[in-house]
Amino acid sequence: MTDDESSPQPASSKDRAPEGMAGLAKGLAIIEAFGSSHEHLTVASAAAVAGISRASARRCLLTLTDAGYLFRQGSKYRPTPRMLRLGAAYYESASLPQLAETYLEAARDRLNESISLAILEDGYAVFVARVEAERIISSLAKLGGRLPAYASATGRVLLAAQSIKTLDEYLDTTKLLKLTPATIVDRERLRERIEKVGHDGYEITINELEEGMVSMAVPVMDNHQNTVAAMSMSASSARISTNQLRKDFLPILQIFASRLSQSL
Repeated sequence: MTDDESSPQPASSKDRAPEGMAGLAKGLAIIEAFGSSHEHLTVASAAAVAGISRASARRCLLTLTDAGYLFRQGSKYRPTPRMLRLGAAYYESASLPQLAETYLEAARDRLNESISLAILEDGYAVFVARVEAERIISSLAKLGGRLPAYASATGRVLLAAQSIKTLDEYLDTTKLLKLTPATIVDRERLRERIEKVGHDGYEITINELEEGMVSMAVPVMDNHQNTVAAMSMSASSARISTNQLRKDFLPILQIFASRLSQSL
């Protein structure tokens, strides 16, 4: 009987040969693999997504299970609520999410819409802070969620702040998937759009990431005028027009992004 087929059982010390910091790095790679696209992992899928051998993946999964971060159902490993502590530790200690919360709440109260803060990481816009309004527009925009930068308003604001070389490398190496019929996947057209975002100081996307959704984002800058994050909001495209976004919502979002920028 293989490991994937056996019933849950405690792992012995011989299952986890000491690997020093390399072992820690492998474990972290597996932890990062969990998310909306991987609600559970097997030994084989963990090895694939983390780029490690099955033997190493098995040791990491067993160690994380022993530590209480995962639980095992047959061949599948799923995260436990204890996994939330890892994100909470970052959120509680990181100055940007802490500083942003007051301004995000103020923007939400003025606009009556959910407001998010995202940073650029490995080609994705990653949400590091978010405050919810009563209406939930999309499950994609959530704390810790990752959106492809090329197709999201937040991502394009963050890409617009990158050097020409970095942007070229991103566009040359990223597989541009047509997530909806409206998603821009032509590289030259996308480059022009990102350059326009840098000139305009904001971006609005319509149905590109998810049909029926319009999103708007503006940059948040540090005291050296470097873009460090993007503040954004999303709404139903049937409920709010792009003209209304520009006229009524954009100035308010820019005000609170500017106030957050001044606090950095």
